[in-house]
Amino acid sequence: MTDIISRLIKEFKLKPFQVENTVKLIDEGSTIPFIARYRKEMTGELNDQVLRELYDRLIYLRNLESRKEDVKRLIDEAGKLTDDIVVGLKRAETLQEVEDIYLPYKPKRRTRATIAREKGLEPLAGILILQGKLKGTIEDTAGSFINTEKGVESVEDALNGAMDIIAEEVSDNAEHRKTVREMFLRNGVIITKTKKEEDSVYRMYYDFKESVDTIAGHRILAINRGEKEGYLQVKIDVPDEEIITRLKREVVKNPPSETSKYVESAVEDAYKRLIFP
Repeated sequence: MTDIISRLIKEFKLKPFQVENTVKLIDEGSTIPFIARYRKEMTGELNDQVLRELYDRLIYLRNLESRKEDVKRLIDEAGKLTDDIVVGLKRAETLQEVEDIYLPYKPKRRTRATIAREKGLEPLAGILILQGKLKGTIEDTAGSFINTEKGVESVEDALNGAMDIIAEEVSDNAEHRKTVREMFLRNGVIITKTKKEEDSVYRMYYDFKESVDTIAGHRILAINRGEKEGYLQVKIDVPDEEIITRLKREVVKNPPSETSKYVESAVEDAYKRLIFP
């Protein structure tokens, strides 16, 4: 029995034969309607909704294992693979966790932060994030990075670029993303409404609300399918301000510092522009 089969049995609270036979039929190319109608004896009378949710979860878990191997290979090829990364990938339970681990090593497109780095503003970002005592004012410090040839025309330009760099670093940090994810799980609520009045396999989600920390993974997959197919409108209600406050506590180590307000602004930008979307 594979790890995925065992996990499906546990998650769906089904008998081993029900999951094993269903997976076998799926792998042989049988469709969900066919299995529901003509293979009841093999699945233990599973209905089409359970079968579809089981199918969705099976595909997700297989994709998860495949992505773990891909990310491990890509980081290894970059010469950055460590034992901690290997352990982190093994423990990852979602694709998002895997992507969070990969994010710092992923080749980046041209972002606001990369543009700021090209303008020579990374040292200024380092000064801000240290939140130490400055030699002179923040205007003096940032003013030394003005370079009209590189497009840094003012103190404001320099500070904005430095904050873009800090925001991306906060966003790329797997621990900060873990903080956000945990607060989503504890406090988030998934709300779904119907977009079509017609009957469908998604009818149970036409007026649905459940806490993120209690909803089953296969239900999330079904909701995602319903949204993609145009049957459902999905909203996640989360306490944004609480999350931002928590992130600021993690990043801002010296609140009285003259630079802390810029770091706080970068943290808020990281959440709203880079993490939450």
